[in-house]
Amino acid sequence: MHAKDILIEGYARIQEEVHAAVEGLNPDGLNARPADEANSVAWLVWHLTRVQDDHVADAFGLGQVWLTGEWEERFGLGLPRRDTGYGHSPAEVAKVRVDSGDLLTGYYDAVHAQTLGALRSLAAKDLERIVDDNWDPPVTLGARLVSVLSDDLQHVGQAAYVRGLGPVRRIRSQESSGA
Repeated sequence: MHAKDILIEGYARIQEEVHAAVEGLNPDGLNARPADEANSVAWLVWHLTRVQDDHVADAFGLGQVWLTGEWEERFGLGLPRRDTGYGHSPAEVAKVRVDSGDLLTGYYDAVHAQTLGALRSLAAKDLERIVDDNWDPPVTLGARLVSVLSDDLQHVGQAAYVRGLGPVRRIRSQESSGA
C-alpha cells in the first residue's frame, strides 16, 4: 500500500463517520447543543468540513468548494465567507444551524470528492513539499494532510458523542417534568 492509498483510506473513514453522525437526525437533533458553551452536531460537521476544504484546497492550489460550489450561499450562515469555525464564540456557534442533514453531507461529500482527486494525484515525493513556512519546522504536505485527518476524526467523534447525548437529554427532560 502506498502512502497516498493510506491517506485515501483515512479520509474515506471520515466520510463514513460524517454520514453516521448525521443520518436520521431532525433539525432539533442536528442543532441541539448539550450546553450553552458546547457545539452541536451541525457545527462540528460543518467545521470539520470547512477545515478540510480550506486546508486541502490551499495545499493543492485549488478553490474552496465552499465558495466554488456555492455552499456558502446554500448554508446562509451570516459568517465571513472564509470562516472555518476556528475560535468561534458561543454566539457564532449558534449561527451554524441547518434544516437538514442532507445539506451537511452534501457539502462534506463535495469536499471529499475534491480531496480524493487531490490525493489520487500524489506521488511520494509530493508529501515532502513545504505548504506552510509559518511554522518551525515548516509544514510539509504530508504533515498537513495527517493533521487535517486527525482534526476531522476528532471532530466527527465529538459529533457522534453529541448525537448520543440526545436520548439522555430526552430522558432527563421527562424525569424533570414528571412524565
